[in-house]
Amino acid sequence: MSETCTHDCSTCGANCASREPESLLKPSHPQSHVKKVIGVVSGKGGVGKSLVSSMLAVAMRRAGFKTAVMDADITGPSIPKAFGVHTKAMGEEGGIFPERSANGTEIISINMFLEDESDPVVWRGPVIAGMVTQFWTDVIWGDVDFMFVDMPPGTGDVPLTIFQSLPVDGVVVVTSPQELVGQIVEKCVRMAEMMNVPVLGLVENMSYFVCPDCGEKHEIFGVSHVAEAAQQHGIDTVCRIPMDSRLAANMDAGEIEQFEGEWLQPLVNKLSGMVKEAK
Repeated sequence: MSETCTHDCSTCGANCASREPESLLKPSHPQSHVKKVIGVVSGKGGVGKSLVSSMLAVAMRRAGFKTAVMDADITGPSIPKAFGVHTKAMGEEGGIFPERSANGTEIISINMFLEDESDPVVWRGPVIAGMVTQFWTDVIWGDVDFMFVDMPPGTGDVPLTIFQSLPVDGVVVVTSPQELVGQIVEKCVRMAEMMNVPVLGLVENMSYFVCPDCGEKHEIFGVSHVAEAAQQHGIDTVCRIPMDSRLAANMDAGEIEQFEGEWLQPLVNKLSGMVKEAK
């Protein structure tokens, strides 16, 4: 700090230790009251990130919380189909209204703004990132206990925008048993660490298959190393979701709210504790 410091950073261009870094967080809509924002991330596509986002929203809804899902995967939106929501988003001069699923989960996705749901979104990164930011600033979310943000895979523009623009309280990392995927997931964990966002849990999808005849578990993609990965990074909550045709059927039919299974219960318990601690 300079000896002539006036302690008024607005009149000084010096980069001293006392200067607070400028926050890039964007304000939510004035009528939005979102308590916790949870990012759902993956190092690569195809590991079930949208499935986990949907299941977490449903599970927390069943636990008595108000939930929402922001579909931030602009070029590969899956959330509306998972919940069976095919209507267009409506709005007024003051903002945009999210759609609601059959059981009351609030949802926003680019699909709700397209003339046809199958139309591709051919946009460059900055435009996509700007759209995601608008999902936070312009949508009237109302009262929400948990918002799950279904992020696009990887560590590019959109995940970075979300980490910097939204008040993310933590992330859930989704992986699958293959060694290559495990290596890629480490990049997601390290990105979260770089952004000072805690990793709340690690979910291994397609972890095993249960034989319907004998009930024996078979690890189709090899022995799981998710517990070791979690220990390596100090992650204390691990969930394993089996290969189950009923889950795929629920997603395809828009009936994810009908899924049965307690595979995510450790995460549900941990997230529930976050709200209780905040009270």
